[in-house]
Amino acid sequence: MLEIENLHVRAGDKEILRGLSLKVAAGEIHVILGPNGSGKSTLMNAILGHPKYEVTDGKIFFEGDDLTALKTFERARRGIFLSFQNPEEIPGITVENMLRTSKQAVTGDKIKILQFHKELLALMKELQINPEYAGRYMNVGFSGGEKKRNEILQLLTLNPKLALLDETDSGLDVDAVEIVSSGVAKFHNEKNSCVIITHNAQILKHLPVTHAHILLNGRIVKSGGAELVGEVSERGYAQFEVTP
Repeated sequence: MLEIENLHVRAGDKEILRGLSLKVAAGEIHVILGPNGSGKSTLMNAILGHPKYEVTDGKIFFEGDDLTALKTFERARRGIFLSFQNPEEIPGITVENMLRTSKQAVTGDKIKILQFHKELLALMKELQINPEYAGRYMNVGFSGGEKKRNEILQLLTLNPKLALLDETDSGLDVDAVEIVSSGVAKFHNEKNSCVIITHNAQILKHLPVTHAHILLNGRIVKSGGAELVGEVSERGYAQFEVTP
C-alpha cells in the first residue's frame, strides 16, 4: 500500500530525514518510535505532502503510484489521512459541515444531509463526544482531549485507506486513551493500514501491531514486531546505535 524509498527531507536549511525506507501493506499496523526531534512528525507530513517539508531525494509510492510530486489534497483524495499531534482550530465552519464537505471532496459523491447527520451522531456517541459539538466551529474552544477525539471522529467518517496518527494519544488521560484506542480499532481492518507515532504503549493495547520501527537521527535504525515496543519502554533508546 505504502512504499517509501531512500527518502531525504529538509525543512528550510535543515535536513531531517536522511535516507528513510519503509513498506506498509494492507492490513498492517506500523508503530514509529523515537525521541523528540528524530523525524517522526516530519515523516508523517512528508507522506501527505506538507509544503513546509521539501523532498530532496527518494520516492513515496501509494498503491503503486508515485505520489512524490502530488499536492496534499490529491494525496488525501487517494485515501491518505493524517491525525495531527496538535489539531488546528478552524473558526467559521462547524464540525458537521467540515466533515460532510470533506467526505464529499474525497468520495466525489453527493451526501444526503439528514443521513449524514444521523451517522455522525452515532459515531459521536461511541466516542463520547457531546452531540452539540457537531454544530460548533471545528476545534474552537475544545479541550485537548476533545480535539483528539474529534480527530478520530474524522478518521471514522472519512474512512481512508491509510491512517497516519501522529501522537493522537498525547496529553490524554487513561480513559480518553481507551476511547481513542477503541476508535482506531473500529477503523482498522484487513483492507486498510495504520502508521502510528506514540510515546504511550497504552493506545496499542487493543491494536494488533504488526511492525515497530525505531527512528533516530532521520533514519530507521531497527525494525521488528510488537515486542520492540516493550523493549523501548523498558530500556529506552540509548541501546540503539545512532548513525551521525
